[in-house]
Amino acid sequence: MPIIINLDVMLAKRKMRSNELADKVGITTANLSILKTGKAKAIRFSTLEAICKELDCQPGDIMEFVEDDNQDNL
Repeated sequence: MPIIINLDVMLAKRKMRSNELADKVGITTANLSILKTGKAKAIRFSTLEAICKELDCQPGDIMEFVEDDNQDNL
């Protein structure tokens, strides 16, 4: 998948646990886990905003686009 989620990196940098972030943002730890593992199909801007606010970061600090060499270019 060309979008890489670096949420674990930001949590480590901020010395925060997933369950603490989930509580502060107002989402379940299960939903945060889905996001962290890259299995989420979408994220609400309000959730992204709350995560960025709590971690004092930008969306690009948590999400990264990586070119997928295996996909055929159209």
